[in-house]
Amino acid sequence: MATRVRVFGSSVGTKILIGVTGLALFIYLITHIVGNVLVFLGRDTFNNYSHMLLSNPLIPVIEIGLVLIFIVHIYKTVTMYFRNQAARPVKYQKKKMAGPPSRKTFSSTTMIFSGLWLLLFVIIHVRQFKYGTEYESPGTGIRDLYRLEMENFSNPMLMWFYVVSMLVVGTHLWHGISSAFQSLGADQPVWTPRILAFGKIMTVLIAGGFIVIALWAHFLGAQS
Repeated sequence: MATRVRVFGSSVGTKILIGVTGLALFIYLITHIVGNVLVFLGRDTFNNYSHMLLSNPLIPVIEIGLVLIFIVHIYKTVTMYFRNQAARPVKYQKKKMAGPPSRKTFSSTTMIFSGLWLLLFVIIHVRQFKYGTEYESPGTGIRDLYRLEMENFSNPMLMWFYVVSMLVVGTHLWHGISSAFQSLGADQPVWTPRILAFGKIMTVLIAGGFIVIALWAHFLGAQS
């Protein structure tokens, strides 16, 4: 046990944990956006999907697992950031984006800051949606999450905070997806270009999808 703790406390072990937890959260985001696009199919479809999901007895276990994964991901990322800062006592006088073949980008250099923004976002998001008002869907007896979503996004401040946060998600994923695969050893000449392309495509689909949902709910959802 002590050996495992030392391994995952090392620089390599930390990167592996960040990669594994990052990919787990990435998979969660895929399932989350797939479920959320059902809002376009109307109140009944979205509420029935939500009810089926939330009535699953495994959901509490999955939620606890997600929280633990999220905490480990944040903790390991922050500790690695400060470890790297301590190893470079003299800061660069001026930062510049490196050219090819370097993968240094705005996204890669702001991962810690985008991650901390998303921590704040998750707290607010869970408060607004999971623990929001318990409306009942007419004639069904199940929770009306469709109404709650339309109501939340009708608030301009909340809607724009959500949109900006999804742009931050995109910034985080733009580098994070390929970085996670790289940390797990999938950094080969044949696969690297494909992984980079896959990461960028999925980033646009996930972040863009959530933004479209928020904008649609704000401007058109109330009319549906």
